[in-house]
Amino acid sequence: EPGDVPPGPNPIKDVTTYFNYLKSIGVEYVEPSASARKGTPADPRKAVKPPGPGSDFVEPSKSLTLEALSEEVANCTKCPLHETRANAVFGSGSRNAGIMFVGEAPGAEEDKQGLPFVGRSGKLLTKMINAIDFKREDVYIANVLKSRPPNNRDPGPDEIEACEPYLKLQIEIIKPLVICALGAHAAHTLLKTNTPIGKLRGKFHEYNSVPLLATYHPAFLLRNSAYKKESWKDLQLLRDEHKKIVSGK
Repeated sequence: EPGDVPPGPNPIKDVTTYFNYLKSIGVEYVEPSASARKGTPADPRKAVKPPGPGSDFVEPSKSLTLEALSEEVANCTKCPLHETRANAVFGSGSRNAGIMFVGEAPGAEEDKQGLPFVGRSGKLLTKMINAIDFKREDVYIANVLKSRPPNNRDPGPDEIEACEPYLKLQIEIIKPLVICALGAHAAHTLLKTNTPIGKLRGKFHEYNSVPLLATYHPAFLLRNSAYKKESWKDLQLLRDEHKKIVSGK
């Protein structure tokens, strides 16, 4: 019913995530409700209103759901890529995924369908996921950029800066046990490093206390099949780390 708190994480329990999101979109002040000022807990379904005309606005009851964040991305105009895209490409997969794959940016087919990794590289990624005994619907897949760069060029620093807060919140909402960064751009964005992907892969790093494994992007593997052997080693590490965390061993 209208006004009901939508399904998803409890906005009160996840208040830190919510306020981190507000900060990421430029909100600097949140005015408490009259009931809160009197010592009565505010209704979490009520809107949080940052001051000033044109300020960013998010309902706390929706801010922590993938659906609301996807809508935010669909309407995003933070960088010029929104002018040339056909569709924003938010992400897809299980809300409770233990493994989250993060790629670079949508390609032509992804832009057309509004879904990540559905072109040639997506078909290979599906095979890679199946090879470690998972299905696509078991994991979550997203990209650093949510809009396609023209001609599939590399993401620009300003574009990454505009989109990264969305990716950060996706990760906070999903709470994956392990993250797999596909390709240099994803790895560099998440790990804040310029180390070549060839030196990053083959071992685990950390992203906000979550184990992160970097490996080659499927598009790169399609052009350089000799690296598939190394990628397979990475996938086995990913699978084993997930099993270890789930089992608690």
